[in-house]
Amino acid sequence: MITISNSITIPNHEIELTFSRSQGPGGQNVNKVNSKVTLHWDIKNAKSVSARLRQRIGSKHAGKINKEGKLVITSQKSREQYQNRTDCYQKLRLIIQDAQKTRKLRKRTKPTKASKQRRLDHKKRRSEVKAGRQARYEH
Repeated sequence: MITISNSITIPNHEIELTFSRSQGPGGQNVNKVNSKVTLHWDIKNAKSVSARLRQRIGSKHAGKINKEGKLVITSQKSREQYQNRTDCYQKLRLIIQDAQKTRKLRKRTKPTKASKQRRLDHKKRRSEVKAGRQARYEH
């Protein structure tokens, strides 16, 4: 059971962990030990989070969701499988907490009198400059 917040916990049966060999240098350790961890969470059928939260995770982190509708998180930072597993759980927590945050709505404001006056003054100066460029012909 993974605890995300006071209201959200994800049961272990919803999460699938796979282990494989890490990339990069490390010699014999890399060749022998399955330390890379890949976490698969079936977000389409997850009962532990609300439909709204699933939809927000899907839209915010679409690049991490595969064709089967599973959220895929990998970690191979450490040489230890346990630390990589903990890192995957932490990444999952951050993704869900990020999706829980609601955007603050922008409060609509009107331009101030001073800003309106500055805009009009600037407009007046530009029109005078352009009017000065025109050639005046008398018949």
